[in-house]
Formats: sequence, C-alpha cells, structure tokens
Amino acid sequence: MLEDPSPEPIRRHLSWDPRHKPCIPTITVDGATAYHSLCSLLLHADELAAVDCTSPGETVTVIEFLMAICFASGTSPSSDKEWRSWIVDRHDLTSAADWLESQPEDSWDLFHPTTPLLQNSDLAEDLVESGTGTAQLVIEHAGDYAQHFDHHHLERHTPLPAADAFRATLTQHAYGPYGRARMPGKRLGPKVTNLAAGRLTGRIRILALGRTLGETLRLNLYPSHGPADFLNTSWTSDGFNRRTFKEKPKPRQPRSSADLHSTLGRSVLLRPGQGPDGQIVIEKVLIGAGELLELDPERHLQDAVFSTATNGARKPLWPSPSRALWQEAHALYGAVKDDRIGLYARLRSLPYERKGAGAPYQLWAVGLLTKQSLPVAWTHGTYPYAPGMAAHLYRASRRGSDIAEYIARHLKNAAIVAAETAFPAMRAADEASQVARLDARWMFWPSAEGPFHELLDEVVDRGPDDDDPVSEPLITYAQGLLTMAHTQLLQLLDTLPPNDRNHRARARAERLFDDAMSGNRAPAELRGEIARD
Repeated sequence: MLEDPSPEPIRRHLSWDPRHKPCIPTITVDGATAYHSLCSLLLHADELAAVDCTSPGETVTVIEFLMAICFASGTSPSSDKEWRSWIVDRHDLTSAADWLESQPEDSWDLFHPTTPLLQNSDLAEDLVESGTGTAQLVIEHAGDYAQHFDHHHLERHTPLPAADAFRATLTQHAYGPYGRARMPGKRLGPKVTNLAAGRLTGRIRILALGRTLGETLRLNLYPSHGPADFLNTSWTSDGFNRRTFKEKPKPRQPRSSADLHSTLGRSVLLRPGQGPDGQIVIEKVLIGAGELLELDPERHLQDAVFSTATNGARKPLWPSPSRALWQEAHALYGAVKDDRIGLYARLRSLPYERKGAGAPYQLWAVGLLTKQSLPVAWTHGTYPYAPGMAAHLYRASRRGSDIAEYIARHLKNAAIVAAETAFPAMRAADEASQVARLDARWMFWPSAEGPFHELLDEVVDRGPDDDDPVSEPLITYAQGLLTMAHTQLLQLLDTLPPNDRNHRARARAERLFDDAMSGNRAPAELRGEIARD
C-alpha cells in the first residue's frame, strides 16, 4: 500500500458550487467546445448541441441530474398532450435555471462540512482512516474497488479536479457496480460495506436526443409524479429519512421524479485540497453503500425496452459482451411502434415535420458492460428516429440484423469446413484454435455496423411519403455485406499454405458459403430480391 506523503493537515473550509462553476463539457450548435455551469446549461440549453463528457455513462448521468433539477423546479409537462406542445413550441427551460439560482448556497456546496453536495458527511471519521486515492471515484479507473485494470492504483494520491470529481460522483450514484466497499463497518454498521448495483447498472438506458440540449431535455422530461421538492442534494439534508447500515434495509419507492433521477446510490465523501496553482482538487475518496430503490417498470423505467431472457423472465434490455447494441436496434423501434405508454408512445405521437436532411431525433442507448463486479467497458449506439417512420425503421433494423446474423453464421460454417479439410488429423483440443484462425466473423461484425447505420439513414432520408422506403436500401445493404464478407473469408483462406489439401479446403469453404448465400433459406435480399414479410 502506498503511503500518503503528508500528514493530515488542519484545513480551512473550501467551497465549490457547480451551479456557478464551469464544470460540464459541452458542444455548441456551431461545433465549438466549452465548459458550462449547471445554471448556464439550463439558461443556454437551446444554444448547445449536447453535453460531451469523458464517457457515455458520465454524459447520461449529467443529463439525468439536469432532469432532476427540472422536476424539482416544477419545469416539466403536466400531461402527454402538454409534452407534445413543449416539443413543438420549444418550451423555455429558464424557470429551472431561476429555481436553481435561488436555492440556498449550503445545499450546493460540494465541500460543506455537514451537507456536502451528493455526499454523506457521516463518513467523515472513516475517511480519515480508510480514504483512498481518487482512482476509486472514477468507474473506469476503480475496477471492482479492489483491483485496478488501467494502471490507476487505488492508493496513489493523484489529485482530481473538483469538476471531474463532481461528474464522477454522479456516475457512481447511477452506475456503480455491486461489490464490497474498501472501508470498515465498525462506526456506521456492517451493511455500509455492501455495495448494491446502481440504478442504471445492468440495463440499457435510452435517451431521446434532439438537435439541442434543450430539445433533449424536453424529449426526456415527462409528467412527473410526487412532490417536486424531493431533490437529493446531500445524504444528511433535512426532510429525508435515510436508511441505516445496521441491517439490510427494505428497498424504498422513489418519492418523486426528482428523487428518482437524483438518487444517491452510494455514500460518498470527498476530501478537498488545493493544487499548486490554487485550484480546488480532490485528494482522498471514500465510498460506501447507498440507497436501495424499488422501481415500478411503468412509472420509473419509462425508457426501458423489455426483452425476454433465456430463463423466460422479462427484463430491460441489458448490455451484452457477445452481441453489439446495433443488433438490438429493432427492439427500440418496436417499442416506438407498439408501446401504449411512456417515452416511446410519446415519441410516436409527435407530428412529422421535415427539417432538412437527416433524422430530427436520435435514440441513444448506453450500458455498462461488467464481469461480475468488475466494470469492463461502456457500450453505446445512436439510432435515427423520425415521427411516422417507426414501422419502416423497425423493418429495416430487424431485417438488417437478421441478414448480418445469417452471413456471420455461415462464415463460421465455412471456417469449420476449411479447418476440417486442411487439418484432418487435428486433435480435439486444437480444433477451436484452428477454426478460429479461419473464422472471418471477428472481421465481419465490426465492419458491418457502418453499413447498418447507413441503411437506417437512407430509410429516414426517403421519408414516410415513400410507399416503400425500406426494400431497395435493404437490398443494397445486403449485397454490400455479402461482398465484404466474401472478401474477408478469402483473405483468411489465403493464409493457408499453397498445397492440394489447402486448395480443396478453400474451394469447399467458398462453395459452402456461396451456396448458403444464394439458397432458398437465405434472406431474399442476399439474392437481390424483395422480402415479402
């Protein structure tokens, strides 16, 4: 364990307020980059194209927190009908900025001694004894809080700028993985070390994106439930009856929409200091257990797209290490097409209005891939949506995914045949590696994603007035994938040394693949025909 290079000093109170500090990276509608405070974000939301944080998850949690502020200030539509008028009329969000500006300073001080923003001051004594370096706070650095996988040692005292720490804390509350906290439970109770998975961990969070940050917020706001003033600014704020850590608590239902989107999924405490140039930085961090929520799918998971797992249970679409998000895009469009309530029903109700090239909206899907308690990578994808085109986009994405899967399956079959012919005496233990060296799927899947997005863009560009905006683009897409896959297969077969046996292996594999692509069981588009589905 690395030692703290300096003893615990006597500190004067430092103050840092994200309402007024430029702490959120953004992109303007003109393409410039700039940092904005929370108040500035809401005041100038329609002049900014997007929030642009260091990771997809961090961007999601900043938007979630802005939504919570809007709900807490009463800046949300009262009905689905009013929601539509907010979108069409570009309803102003300055009331949320005004409300935020009017809040007590003590509630928004990241380093307040008793009610620090987004934190639990009850951890103060434990922070002195058990606090670690700042890597623990950043999900991509912390790993499972015990192991480090990107060379950021948890005990290394690398100062973290206050703005970065603020955004990382938001991300911890929503996406922190389950596991064991690096702190004792002697003072607060043994359950403070039991870290539950965050509210968004284990599922795909879907946001509707507009052309500006203001439009994005309006698209994702909804008729709120519960009183407006339940915003979680600090664990020790008055008016909240928090769980204790003596025993496992019963999960509670969110009191309101503001409470839901600002839930403190972790107990966090940050120790501030000053950098060499006087800037405020974080020197030490301590993380323990936080709130446990009981979520109602219709009320609290309005963006979730439900899918059936292998055990038959229905659950929100989840991140998969073996299946790319774009292969599930049809599930998003299916929700817009069929859902009766929630985000997708509201999106379906929007009027169609052509506003230049491209889709007016995007569906952004974000998830955190984990291996047990270890975060591995963010997975995300953006898919175009235009009102009135849900059925067309559903058909294009479903058939596009089916075509790609069909090609990939037969690339594997071709590799098996080639390996069996080229290496007839291979041992069972070597079979997997010999097939893998000739399996073009590892080349095919990454290169298929671009054409898939081009397919969806082409469908949107043709518009709902086209009688069939899907069939021709699907044929073009399928033929392009076929050519690409055939080339990739030959590239790998060409790695076999030139001899009679390997020539036979190549010929058999190529013939098997070509026959599968032109056979009656192949998707019609691979034969240059229109599918009748």
